[in-house]
Amino acid sequence: MAIELNTEYGQIDISDEAVAVIAGSAAMECYGLVGMASRKQFKDGIAELLGRENLTRGVEVKPDNNRIVINLYIIVIYGIKISEVAHNIQQRVKYVLNDIVGLQVDEVNIVVQGVRVSS
Repeated sequence: MAIELNTEYGQIDISDEAVAVIAGSAAMECYGLVGMASRKQFKDGIAELLGRENLTRGVEVKPDNNRIVINLYIIVIYGIKISEVAHNIQQRVKYVLNDIVGLQVDEVNIVVQGVRVSS
């Protein structure tokens, strides 16, 4: 399902995948984030870390009427305050989607799938 924007020049359709790539890229710029995790459940108790080419697998976009809800599945660095990392990601994703795409995002939900110890 695509997100529809009506402007004075006409209608713009933006795919959910495009919004997911932008949201995932914005999240990856935040300090304390190791990477995106798969939305699917753990494999053997370990969250699957996704590469940059698979960012959309860790982002879920739910357009509903005039609301947009984004769920991000992440893995954070050990030793960093998880609530601060999540808050920074929420602010960054909302700002980027509003600034680049012009979307008013209602919610950015963060699901921490794991914590990684840096080696």
